[in-house]
Amino acid sequence: MKMTSRIEMDEDNDNRGSMWDLDQKLDQPMDEEAGRLRNMYKEKKSSALLLLRLAFQSLGVVYGDLGTSPLYVFYNTFPGKIEDPEDVVGALSLIIYSLTLIPLLKYVFVVCKANDNGQGGTFALYSLLCRHAKIKTIPNQHRTDEELTTYSRSTFHEQSFAAKTKRWLERHVSRKNALLILVLVGTCMVIGDGILTPAISVLSAAGGIKVDHPSMSNGVVVVVAVVILVGLFSLQHYGTDKVSWLFAPIVLVWFLVIGGIGIYNIWKYDSSVLKAFSPVYIYRYFRRGGKDGWTSLGGIMLSITGTEALFADLSHFPVAAVQLAFTVVVFPCLLLAYSGQAAYLMSNRDHVVDAFYRSIPDSIYWPVFIIATAAAIVASQATITATFSIIKQALALGCFPRVKVVHTSKKFLGQIYVPDINWILMILCIAVTAGFKNQNQIGNAYGTAVVIVMLVTTLLMTLIMILVWRCHWILVLLFTGLSLVVECTYFSAVLFKVDQGGWVPLVIAAAFLLIMYVWHYGTLKRYEFEMHSKVSMAWILGLGPSLGLVRVPGIGLVYTELASGVPHIFSHFITNLPAIHSVVVFVCVKYLPVYTVPEEERFLVKRIGPKNFHMFRCVARYGYKDLHKKDDEFEKKLFDSLFLFVRLESMMEGCSDSDEYSLYGQQTERSREGLLNNNGSGNTITSYADTTISSVDSIVPVKSPMQGSMTVRSSEHVSSQTETDELEFLNSCRDAGVVHILGNTVVRARRESRFYKKIAIDYVYAFLRKICREHSVIFNVPHESLLNVGQVFYV
Repeated sequence: MKMTSRIEMDEDNDNRGSMWDLDQKLDQPMDEEAGRLRNMYKEKKSSALLLLRLAFQSLGVVYGDLGTSPLYVFYNTFPGKIEDPEDVVGALSLIIYSLTLIPLLKYVFVVCKANDNGQGGTFALYSLLCRHAKIKTIPNQHRTDEELTTYSRSTFHEQSFAAKTKRWLERHVSRKNALLILVLVGTCMVIGDGILTPAISVLSAAGGIKVDHPSMSNGVVVVVAVVILVGLFSLQHYGTDKVSWLFAPIVLVWFLVIGGIGIYNIWKYDSSVLKAFSPVYIYRYFRRGGKDGWTSLGGIMLSITGTEALFADLSHFPVAAVQLAFTVVVFPCLLLAYSGQAAYLMSNRDHVVDAFYRSIPDSIYWPVFIIATAAAIVASQATITATFSIIKQALALGCFPRVKVVHTSKKFLGQIYVPDINWILMILCIAVTAGFKNQNQIGNAYGTAVVIVMLVTTLLMTLIMILVWRCHWILVLLFTGLSLVVECTYFSAVLFKVDQGGWVPLVIAAAFLLIMYVWHYGTLKRYEFEMHSKVSMAWILGLGPSLGLVRVPGIGLVYTELASGVPHIFSHFITNLPAIHSVVVFVCVKYLPVYTVPEEERFLVKRIGPKNFHMFRCVARYGYKDLHKKDDEFEKKLFDSLFLFVRLESMMEGCSDSDEYSLYGQQTERSREGLLNNNGSGNTITSYADTTISSVDSIVPVKSPMQGSMTVRSSEHVSSQTETDELEFLNSCRDAGVVHILGNTVVRARRESRFYKKIAIDYVYAFLRKICREHSVIFNVPHESLLNVGQVFYV
């Protein structure tokens, strides 16, 4: 009995154990699911917190310019006396709907999505278009460039509206030039913004001193503004990285303060101004004001200044963060600020000149003055930085003379400093501030620049919607029509004020446009001349292995703008000198219409002629955001790429050339991975075909990864010896010395050229080449290893 009961107990324990195990097994997937859900919740929570943090940071960089507009809008709208209180309501209604239609609907929710991998601005839109249509005026792209990971583009059906638009753009050179000029006009107006924003923002903020001391002359305010501007531009070379953490808190406090003051003024003076949210008052405003009401749109226009800077400074933040910051903080605070000023003016129509400062409660006047001055400096800083960035983009696309670009931050690639442009901006900014001495005329100039940039963006966005987004034509027509109706209305108003200060940005833009277009024209003509006069491969082969000269130890890096063929400068060099280096590398540094080129895809390497010629081509590719590194680093990476290419070439020798795996665009993954493991280098070399010398190309297609590997192994005892010999030869030549050979070319117009071409080339372009930085400085080439080869081009 006892035994039986004992057995029963044991069985009962076993059952309990098995049931527990089953419960545990059943609970385990539930625990895993719960854990996965918890992780998803944590990820969503962390991503939401990250988005909030980025939205907060974007306030200081993106919205400083837009946020300081309440300092001067009402004064520029009513430069004289306000005749009728209803005019204030009408002006407020125009401001409300301007902020809603342009910054909110057009830019924040449409234009910001047309970024180039996060990069905004006029040139970013142009780069997007250049990737989707062959509209780039300097045709230096190779088919391998389209294989870059950052070279993203969409394809469309041949009969689609997008394909027809693409063919229409590509058909005539004049259309490509017209599009380029449109982009340059927008760029020049942004540069004008970089001059006018600091002038009007700082002058308006400094004007608060005079409100508290009415007897003070206007000259003292101008002197204070000039001192602040000199200090601002003088500190640019330190970069904004060390103080940028202050920008967001300053701008956030500014928005909260102006929003709070707005609520106070609405409550204290006149809450009836809120009826301005009805668009009926816009109609009444124009009917009552006539021509004066129409021309006052130039002042209303200033309420949306800074919107272009919003798009140009997009690169540091995701679009969602910019949208969140605008809809939650910027938009409501601006509406409250303008409504509060309007409520104050309903009861104090004589105070329109200093409406912002007079509407501040006395107890907080000086703290708000300090915050306003700080916000004006932050707004100016953001515009100056955007100007530097757009100059860098223009420089990369061959549309601006060579200037020094300094990278001021190790963390943020977008933070750069251009010394020459900085001092030009400072001189022009001080000249505008001291010359006009009041906000009204500067405001007229500012409005002219902003509305032209907006028109350029609208036209470029139309092409983006067709070629990149492939939108239905009705959506394209709707967006373009609404944008042009609003912006052309503003443009017609600012035309009335061209003689009252509006001529300033037009003169500045005309000067910069002349410089940029003449430089681009000269660069294009020089490239075309080099393309037509490049040396044939038959001539090189006819010289023999020694090229008909003495081959001296060392490596010669011959810089050229050609990505294919042998440049004319080389034949000019060997015709006039009796010797050439044992190894010759033609180096082409070119910029592509992409924001960046990854380091591992930077270099393209190829052999020119037979092996015993020891001639190579290396193409270094950059995006418009990339910076050309110091010479030592660039030279090291170039040689690492060259040595890696030799190893890859040796591995692929002896392979069959009759099947599908080709190295004319890329190498096979198996050979590349094996090579990188042996080399230990992080560089990836892309071998590419050159149509001018394909008959002597050293890279041969292989049948398949397996067959290729077998072929390499069977010829390993031959190829490895060859590889070792050539690598030793290259290393010994490198140790003997590296010489950088640059072409010091002089471009002249032909005798039969028309007079305007002679003026552009022989005077303007020649002057720009004389004052701009030399190629050797841009490439950071040491003087002791530099060799200039002079020649004259007639175009």
